[in-house]
This record gives sequence, C-alpha cells and structure tokens, in this order.
Amino acid sequence: MWTVIDSPVGDLRLVEHDGAITAIEFSPFRDGTNRAAPGRPLGDRDDDDPLLVECARQLRAYFDGTLTEFDLPLSPDGTPFQRRVWAELLVVGFGKTASYGEIAHRLGMTNAASRAVGLANGRNPIPIVIPCHRVIGANGNLTGYAGGLERKQLLLDLETDSLF
Repeated sequence: MWTVIDSPVGDLRLVEHDGAITAIEFSPFRDGTNRAAPGRPLGDRDDDDPLLVECARQLRAYFDGTLTEFDLPLSPDGTPFQRRVWAELLVVGFGKTASYGEIAHRLGMTNAASRAVGLANGRNPIPIVIPCHRVIGANGNLTGYAGGLERKQLLLDLETDSLF
C-alpha cells in the first residue's frame, strides 16, 4: 500500500509492505512501480492505512522541527552490504554529518570502500528516515543525492536550524 504527502522537499510517496515502511520516494514518481523493490507492485493507495498515517505524522513532525528520531518499522530491500550501510546511517544523529570514508571505517573498511558506501547510500530506498542526506564528502562538500542536491541542502539546513 502507499500514500502521498506534501512536504518542504516536494511530494513524497510512502510505501509499506507487510507492516513495514519499504520506500519513501521523491516526486516525480514512477507509475505503478516500487523503486525500492523493482518488480514488486506498489499495491493500492490507502491514505488511511495506520502505518502510513503514522509515517506521515512523523515526517510532518520532522519537517516542523519537533521530531529528531523516527520510530517506524523499516524493511529496506537491498543487498547485505547495502543494509549494513543503511544501518550505519541510522547512527548518524540529527543535525550531524559523516563522510563516506567515516561510514566505511565504521563498517571496518578502509577509505577505498568510500565509493561502495556512496553507491549503497544512493540506493537507500527510505530517504529522510534512513538519513542518507547526512553523508557528505570528506572535504565537507555536498555530494550526490538521489533526491537532488537542493533537497539534500534543504534537509541539512532544516536539521541545523532546529538545533538552535
């Protein structure tokens, strides 16, 4: 099931499957397909599904600056390595950032794995909640973001502004 909400970063499609959030997609959406799990149909739109309603509530609270940590059941579809990277992203706190190299080191790898971490980061099917926007280049510059660098900057600014 899925629903769509408006947000400061544009419309978001929230997708759940078997009682867990499986995707948050930025617009423009792909019709009838689940970007997070290619080949898996999205199912029906259900704006009243309790999990989707709760996900929408938490996202609105995040955007309002009143929520700094999400509490949702998550089931991102990915390889074991991707899931390890995404789990590490959940450790990067609200208003904080980490470089791709730092994430690689936290996973017990060298800086040479930074590119693999970046690729896994870019495949994150549940952005915002799994905060891939908090990963930046080693020099502090913003680097690629599936939702676009403008959205990444907006999310980082929102978190920084909420801290003060």
